[in-house]
Amino acid sequence: QVQLVESGGGLAQPGGSLRLSCAASGSPFSDYTMGWYRQAPGKQRDLVAAISSGGSTYYADSMKGRFTVSRGNAKNTVNLQMNNLKPEDTAVYYCNLRGEIIARDYWGQGTQVTVSS
Repeated sequence: QVQLVESGGGLAQPGGSLRLSCAASGSPFSDYTMGWYRQAPGKQRDLVAAISSGGSTYYADSMKGRFTVSRGNAKNTVNLQMNNLKPEDTAVYYCNLRGEIIARDYWGQGTQVTVSS
């Protein structure tokens, strides 16, 4: 059974920073991409950033230069460093694991990020 355990998140002021972490266990895949999606109330879930097993990264345009995705020394962890946060970054952030051969998705339970003064 795949489990994705998220940590971090919370409340930050505009211009502030937060760090999200996610640890995966039980993956049926030897190679998988990990990343973060977010969903604001009334909106669809969108990709924020992702990093492949080989270290290739992808960022949504509005996150480039502000967010950094990385994998830990143990490849089953992924981190998201969020700087210069804006109120529009407020959302529930979900950790994602996707197989690179069989594109099956697994999700964490989500962690709330609120940016407000």
